[in-house]
Amino acid sequence: TDPVYTVYVDTNVMSGRTGEMKDDGMYEGLTYLKCNSDNDFVPELPSEPVDIIYLCYPNNPTGTTLTKDQLKVFVDYAKENNALILFDAAYVAFINEDDVPHSIYEIEGAKEVAIEFKSFSKTAGFTGTRCAYTVVPKELMGYDSKGNEVEINPLWNRRQTTKFNGVSYPVQKAAEAVYSDEGKKQIGEIIEYYMENAKIIRKSLTDLGLDVYGGVSSPYIWVKTPNDMDSWAFFDLLLNEANVIGTPGSGFGPSGEGYLRLTAFNTLENTKEAMDRISKLEF
Repeated sequence: TDPVYTVYVDTNVMSGRTGEMKDDGMYEGLTYLKCNSDNDFVPELPSEPVDIIYLCYPNNPTGTTLTKDQLKVFVDYAKENNALILFDAAYVAFINEDDVPHSIYEIEGAKEVAIEFKSFSKTAGFTGTRCAYTVVPKELMGYDSKGNEVEINPLWNRRQTTKFNGVSYPVQKAAEAVYSDEGKKQIGEIIEYYMENAKIIRKSLTDLGLDVYGGVSSPYIWVKTPNDMDSWAFFDLLLNEANVIGTPGSGFGPSGEGYLRLTAFNTLENTKEAMDRISKLEF
C-alpha cells in the first residue's frame, strides 16, 4: 500500500529486489496500491500479478482500518493468484471497532496464504527491547518458479535457527508478564490513556476544519494539509509557529504527499498543549 511503513519498501530495495526509483518516487519492481481520501484509504487489488502483498492494519501511518469483508477480498485474491500476504498486526491492541479483525486468521482461508507478525513494541512499550513474534501456519504454501507447492513453515524454521540467536531471557520474562492479569490490566490502562490523547487530537483538528483520519482504532492521526500545502510546508508551519512536531506524509511514499502524521504517544498534558498551540495558527 502507499503510503506505507517505509521499512517494507526500503528492505526490498536494500535486498536488491527492485529496480531504480522513477521520477514519481516509486521503485521499479514494486506494485503500489494507492490509499487516500479518494478511496477511503481502502486499497484496490493489484492490477498486475504480484508475489507478496504487504498489509498493515490498523495502518501505520494513516491510522485507518479494514473491516473483515474488506480484508477477505485480499485473502480471496491471494488464494486465487498464489500470492503471499505479509500481515503486520502491530497495532491490534488499539482496535475499538467491532467489525475490524484482530488477526487476519479470522478470515476463512487466511492460514493458507498469510504470515502474520505482531510486536510487543506498541502493545507494551517494548520498542527498545525488540520482542515480537511471527505466525507461519503449517497450511501455508509458496510456489517455486515452476508452480510447485513449497511448505513455508520449514523454510522459516531453517531461517530462524540459522540467522537468529533468540531474545534475551530478561526480555522474554518481560514478554511473559504482558499476559499476566496485572500485565493485561496495566496495558489496558496505558492504551486507554493513549486513545484519549488520540480522541483529543481528532476533535481539535476537526474543529479547526481540517480533514482528519485514523485515531479511532489506532494511535496515529493522519491529517490532510490545509490549502493544498505540501507535507513539508505544513511540517515547517507547525514546527516554526507552534513548536509542534509531526511526520510529513511524503516520507511514507508518494501517496502520502499532502498529509501529515501525528501520534498519540505522549502525555495528556503535552497533547492538550500541542492542540492549543495549533488552534491558534492561521491556515
